[in-house]
Amino acid sequence: MKKDLHPKNYRPVVFQDLNNDWAFLTRSTATTEETIKWEDGNEYPLVKVHISSASHPFFTGQEKLVDIEGRVDKFKARQEAAKAKAGARKKAASKVRSKAPRVDETQKIGSLKPGRR
Repeated sequence: MKKDLHPKNYRPVVFQDLNNDWAFLTRSTATTEETIKWEDGNEYPLVKVHISSASHPFFTGQEKLVDIEGRVDKFKARQEAAKAKAGARKKAASKVRSKAPRVDETQKIGSLKPGRR
């Protein structure tokens, strides 16, 4: 393993969620200019985050599946179009077959020239 790969400047830092003003104190190497006075009376560097486990829908149990771009509808439309196209091909193929005259075995035998059997 390489030497001096991991940083050594870990320090206490407060991360604050901007969605609900929830904050937590942990150790980090994140740099910031802002500070905040914490519950213990000490002042710590402050890192503001837009989303955390306190506000993320997956962790709060309010997750909703939103199909903004209509991907599911597009998929279903493509499936229906494919089925319709396959049905049209099948119908066209059956029409072509039904137009061809049927030749029974007696006509085949009678059309042969004598001596070539």
